[in-house]
Order: sequence, then C-alpha cells, then structure tokens
Amino acid sequence: MTDLPNANTDLLDVPSHEKLAPTKPSTHAPRILLLHGSLRPVSYSKLLTQEAARLLEKFGAEAKIFDPTGLPLPDGAPEDHPKVKELRDLVVWSEGQVWTSPERHGAMTGVLKSQIDWIPLTLGAVRPTQGKTLAVMQVSGGSQSFNAVNQMRVLGRWMRMLTIPNQSSVAKAYLEFDDNGRMKPSPYYDRVVDVMEELVKFTLLTRDRSDYLVDRYSERKETAEDLSKRVNIRSI
Repeated sequence: MTDLPNANTDLLDVPSHEKLAPTKPSTHAPRILLLHGSLRPVSYSKLLTQEAARLLEKFGAEAKIFDPTGLPLPDGAPEDHPKVKELRDLVVWSEGQVWTSPERHGAMTGVLKSQIDWIPLTLGAVRPTQGKTLAVMQVSGGSQSFNAVNQMRVLGRWMRMLTIPNQSSVAKAYLEFDDNGRMKPSPYYDRVVDVMEELVKFTLLTRDRSDYLVDRYSERKETAEDLSKRVNIRSI
C-alpha cells in the first residue's frame, strides 16, 4: 500500500459506489431558486429568468424567482430585514439555483452581486449553498460575450456550489423576445432549454449525495484536532 506520511490515514475516505448511494432518495420535485440581476421595468435578464422557470417546471422541478426589488445593499441593513430573510429562506429551501445577469461594463451587475453577498457561507450549522447545483446565464445588449457568466462561475465556486458545464449567453437580447415577453425560437432559446434540462439532471443526480460529495479530509482533520484539544483541556 502507498505510504502517506503526511496524512492521517484514519481520516481518509476511499470513495465507492456504495457510499454514493443515497440512504433515502428524495421523492419531491427538485427545488430551484432563480436570481436575476436587473431592476429595470423591462428587464431582459428577468424575462430570460421567467423563460427558464417555465422550462424547469416542464422538466418537473419546482421553480421560485426571487424579486430583488427592495433588497438593501450588503451591510446596509440588519440581517433580519424582510427581503434579506426572504432571500436566505429561499436559498436554504433550494437544491439548485439559476443566476442570470446582464453584462454591464464587462461584468455582472451589482444587483446580482448584492444578492449573492447577502448569502453567507454558513447560517448557524447550515451551509446554505454548499453542494447545491448552479446554472449561469447572461444577456447582452451587443455582441455575444461571456464575461458575466465567467464571473458567476468563479462566484459559484466560492460559494461551494456545483456549477453545471453548460451555460447561456444571449446577445442583443432586445431582439430575442416578443411583445408578450416570451423568448422567440432561435439557437439562443435552444441553449436555454439545454441548460435547464442539464440543471435538473445534475440536481437529481447530486441532491441526495451532496453531503458526501463535499465532505472534506481537511475539515474532518480540523474537527478531530479540535475535539482532541477539548478532551486534553478537560483532562487537565
């Protein structure tokens, strides 16, 4: 057997199919939270989000869209602010998320970033985003770009989420929706279908296994060391 002098072998976990098998598979519809990054009266990121929610429901998921209107700036209000509480409750409820932002000045909007900044990595003993799936999309007023989705991928990794491989970037979004706010048939629409279908698949695949998938050696080691210190202190 390979010698690992720098590892606590008692805390190593050897993955297996058996360990990945959920003990009690969920039977409810996948729970997907959708966030969008604009407060404009006619918001193409919101229209794209609504289109995504319809697709998610068609694929058997339960979709909820958070309205960022009235959400204060991060640290600009107490954590018990009604909109902050609403957002955090939805994040805890969700098993997957969709983030959709316009690209503004080559980046995601502050509206979208503020929503993410109100979500802590931990809420008491709960890590509200860790191990949950994420799909990212953006709309642009000009030619196709991927600056916003690339930024959101970095942010999703920081929030310890499982960002799916596919993504959507809709160029000249003002041409892609009809007068009723519905997305027109196009390759852009087909890609949105792809992304939502893939998100539901990945959510079904991981939601009952997320605790095991994100269980880390370094954290097990840290917990064991903290426990050992407490025991040693009590024995003094």
